[in-house]
Amino acid sequence: MLKGLAGLQSGISEPSGVINYVTKRPEDVRSVTVSTDDRGSGYVAADVGGWFGSEQQFGLRANVAHEDLNSYVEHADGQRDFVSLAFDWNISPDAVLQLDAEYQNKQQRSVPGYQLLGGTEVPHDASPKKLLGHQSGSHQVGIDSLNLNGKFEYRFSDQWKGSLSAAHSKVVIDDYSAFAWGGATTGVGNYFTPDGNYDIYDYRSPDDTRRDDEVQAALTGLFDTAGLGHELTFGTSAFRRVIDKRKSVNEWIGSGNINQDAPTFEPADKPLNPSHRNLDSRQYGLFATDRIRFNEQWQTIIGGREVRLDEKAFDEATGNENRHTQQYVFLPQASLIYKPVENISLYTSYSKGLSLGGMAPWFASNAGDTLAPTVSRQIEAGVKYDWRRISFAAAVFQTREAYQYSKPDGAGNFTYAQQGEQKNTGLELSANGWATDRLQIATSVAAIRARVTNSGTPDYEGHQAINVPKLRASLYADYALPWMNGLAVLGGVQYSAKKYADRTGNVQVGDYAVVNVGSRYTTRIDGYETVFRLSVDNLFDKRYWRDAGEYMGDDYLFQGAPLTARLSASVNF
Repeated sequence: MLKGLAGLQSGISEPSGVINYVTKRPEDVRSVTVSTDDRGSGYVAADVGGWFGSEQQFGLRANVAHEDLNSYVEHADGQRDFVSLAFDWNISPDAVLQLDAEYQNKQQRSVPGYQLLGGTEVPHDASPKKLLGHQSGSHQVGIDSLNLNGKFEYRFSDQWKGSLSAAHSKVVIDDYSAFAWGGATTGVGNYFTPDGNYDIYDYRSPDDTRRDDEVQAALTGLFDTAGLGHELTFGTSAFRRVIDKRKSVNEWIGSGNINQDAPTFEPADKPLNPSHRNLDSRQYGLFATDRIRFNEQWQTIIGGREVRLDEKAFDEATGNENRHTQQYVFLPQASLIYKPVENISLYTSYSKGLSLGGMAPWFASNAGDTLAPTVSRQIEAGVKYDWRRISFAAAVFQTREAYQYSKPDGAGNFTYAQQGEQKNTGLELSANGWATDRLQIATSVAAIRARVTNSGTPDYEGHQAINVPKLRASLYADYALPWMNGLAVLGGVQYSAKKYADRTGNVQVGDYAVVNVGSRYTTRIDGYETVFRLSVDNLFDKRYWRDAGEYMGDDYLFQGAPLTARLSASVNF
């Protein structure tokens, strides 16, 4: 996980960071894994790979998996299938071609969140196992995803190498839900009634198709100039994201209560709407970054990406174009690193990012509109210290991002807008590594102050932002027992302070600490390496609200999973 802004690496991305998605490369491996849990879920996977050809220049690796999902939420069982292939061709000592393909299909009912009672109170004694609004005739949500990647690398010399890459991703979502929402008769009505009543909607949005295509060319080199060492990377890229979807069918069919099983209602008799282009976003980029080493103590990393954005948004009902954004944005990134001694590093950094705009909710005057991309900025300073086999780190940071929300006009109307900013300022401490030859630890604690400013809505300002705890902490340990070779015990705890469940800061969900334990046993059976794993998450079966966020203008509450035990076995042949 690359935390923070990643405009230099990927252009448009979320401010929270990006995942550095690294696929398994071919190697000589034969592995089978099976697992289950206390609810009877089943999982089986195989990982097979090897090299072939007259000079062992071809490599192939295949991963396949099937999973039967027995959810802790009633009526929410599902299944998942996955297959991937990785192919390497070492054309010469200096040239290599890598190809990847993966496909996944998942079918599972959507689990709606709770909403505030009367807009002012968190539901009490809610069960994480209840599926609100369940209708026996409702469909599972289907997700089909296909990813294709190709990369060619060529080494011109020991100092210079180049690469060409291309990627395609397609996701098709068939979203069918019996959705619990609202029920209140005042205002927008997007919260449950004080006594727990809610409305049930027959929601249908099949064929929601999202396609991403990208090509990139890059050159990396090592060289010295005027006594300075350089590690230079530069290149160009083109990226296109297309979203095709229908205006959803969302029809009221009845009502339920959080303390009772929902009655069964007739589904809505309404045809699907036609599919239209919803978004066509293209970005063309030139990027460069240079790691400059002044001496053994000082180095800097400077770079940037110049993005030409050409983005069209369309009306979800008619398909007519309602926005065309064309702009140039420069996304810089710079850091300075100082090592007073070999095991201590001090650093400071600045970065700028670009993120896709949000979509206006149904009750806004501009419902269904996708807003223009927004700019985010982050500064950070920290220190890293390696002591024996443990790495300690401390960092202070500040992130500023555009505030997107449904702005009230005081007369009961809303317009989805980008106005003001949310500023997150924090301190993070961490320690990772081996405390002893047998004990490995990973711990972190973060304090965050999140504030909204200049939004034009004073009630949303002057307090911690929605769904951001002031304090988060985690501790995990892995201890190899001395009296039995191959046996290890694991344990950890996650803590989150209380957080606001609405934008006005009038309702909070409580803090929580969740304890997880487990064990691992590595042995050989008939000469084959075998690993058994047992884990128990939420050991004390604690009830807590893990998420109190907002989506499409509505506040939702989601509970954490109850006690869950898992057992798995992996065999390497």
